[in-house]
Amino acid sequence: MRPRPTRGSPGEWGRPSPGKPLRPPEAGASLLRFMKLWSQFFVPTLKESPADAEIASHKLLVRAGLVRKLGGGLYTYMPLGLRALQKITQICREEMDSAGAIELWMPHVHPVELWEQGPRWAAAREIMFRADSAGDGKRTSKDPEFVLGPTHEEIITPLVKTEITSYRDLPKNFYQIATKFRNEIRPRYGLMRAREFIMMDAYSFDTTDEGAVRSYLAMKAAYEKFFRRVGTQAIAVEADTGVMGGSFSHEFMVPAEVGDDDVIYNEASGYAANREKATSALVPADLADSAPAGAVEEFATPGAVTIAALEAAPFNVPADRQFKTLVYVGDGKPFLVILRGCDELEEAKLGSLGFTLFRPATPEEIVPVLGAKPGSLGATRGSLKEPGALAGVFADHAIRLIGNGVTGANKDGFHLRNVNVSRDLAITRFGDFRRVRVGEPDPKSGQPLQVRRGIEVGHIFKLGTKYSEKFNAVYTDDQKQSHLMVMGCYGIGISRTMQAVIEQSHDADGIVWPWNCAPFQVLICVLDPQLPEAMELARRLGAAAESTGADVLIDDRAERPGVKFKDADLIGLPLRLTIGGKGLKEGVIELKWRAGKDVVKVPVAEAEARVAAEVREAAARAG
Repeated sequence: MRPRPTRGSPGEWGRPSPGKPLRPPEAGASLLRFMKLWSQFFVPTLKESPADAEIASHKLLVRAGLVRKLGGGLYTYMPLGLRALQKITQICREEMDSAGAIELWMPHVHPVELWEQGPRWAAAREIMFRADSAGDGKRTSKDPEFVLGPTHEEIITPLVKTEITSYRDLPKNFYQIATKFRNEIRPRYGLMRAREFIMMDAYSFDTTDEGAVRSYLAMKAAYEKFFRRVGTQAIAVEADTGVMGGSFSHEFMVPAEVGDDDVIYNEASGYAANREKATSALVPADLADSAPAGAVEEFATPGAVTIAALEAAPFNVPADRQFKTLVYVGDGKPFLVILRGCDELEEAKLGSLGFTLFRPATPEEIVPVLGAKPGSLGATRGSLKEPGALAGVFADHAIRLIGNGVTGANKDGFHLRNVNVSRDLAITRFGDFRRVRVGEPDPKSGQPLQVRRGIEVGHIFKLGTKYSEKFNAVYTDDQKQSHLMVMGCYGIGISRTMQAVIEQSHDADGIVWPWNCAPFQVLICVLDPQLPEAMELARRLGAAAESTGADVLIDDRAERPGVKFKDADLIGLPLRLTIGGKGLKEGVIELKWRAGKDVVKVPVAEAEARVAAEVREAAARAG
């Protein structure tokens, strides 16, 4: 047997010799094996922020030694950052397992044929990395043979198709926590918009639409538990399904000034949606169509090719009395979108029209179809040069508020007045295409809508049969009849969540970690590590903290107290205990919570019990 160490022996409990770990007595070995000494760990803090860091969380990630940049959108997770990431990952895993999901692992490198067979290759390929040979030989094709996966719908669906054929084996929900890749053109904000990131992605398979809704709601509840345990405020908001497709979705947004999206909400009613999905009750449900105000009249508008120009003298047409006609190309065919002149198009809402790909038309594509250049365009019956060339004319509901207004004559330098929505516009169908503005009535309560910025950290989709149709993922029921599986997909940005926590929980001095995802929960600052009694007390307090479930880091560096306290605030561990020679003479240690300002002096005789009690209470609050 190894000799039992002598208490206070500098080689064991005092400042250890270089290369020697801090070793506890045998009786406590199982409890204390994770206790770390700062001098033997690696926490490379920085005084200055990197020049390319634009937001607080990005600066703190680097300054606190959590990550280091390799290249644009590529980061190494340093030991402290990896510990936080692992804790967030484990919380996610626990909640997914609790919700009945089953963990697996899928390849990062995907044969391109599977993506070509799926429903979104044309739209998704622009954000994907190819994974072909790096050899210097010539490629045989400009198209890739393999790609790096941003998500795994095209991989999991054919897998489940092969492995599950009977209703008896459904429902199932499979998930993984793995690295993903996205070819960001402008990576920025650290882990927020990275080219390589860590994500939990899950995929549910059900026999019926009702079952798919139950799976969706179970995941929504699991997400809410996950974000609550991580210690960040995340709001579930209605969201656009985008390139993923499906019938509906929710994003989980962490409110933050530097968020990458707007959340439109009303606190009283509980309505919340992201900018791309948000609607309002601007157009009353019982609004009657306006009767024509007179015959359509053409009038000259030389040089007036903008909404603002028509608002000005001598025309004096208010923007909310103008019809704005936009031309897009969807899957190779032009279509028109009509808005009020005072409204902006929310381009993501055009996804509801069913085009796989769409983009603004060029002037060269517009003139042959409409007969005029941008600035004089309209959609009145009989004015379009080639109406048969259009895939449709789609109007926002809010143009009905105009009733009778002004639009382009499809003749350069001319407009039309007294244009009536019902009588004169060649509308294929109405829809919601405009961007909602603050102050408009909430669709639930009619009260004014508000806006705040948010960081997207999770997204859930009810996919329906979009992918199972493409891969013929079917099951047989009890009557031996075949049916398509009904799918859902779910994602949590693990690495993004770590940064979102920091963005939401920091102050002027550094990070303020929530309890459950802190790299260590307790930091013991030993101001005089050369004193054996100080290191012995640090060991005892660390043991008390670890025995009640906390991870402990002991700062045993030979640094000035000011340096230690600055670093302690910067890395932001929740509970700091300070042991100094002066305090030991007085018979006290200091206890301070990172989220507070008060420093409490605790008698040494009571310190172990007090630390254990504080840790238990903190863990109970965190859940």
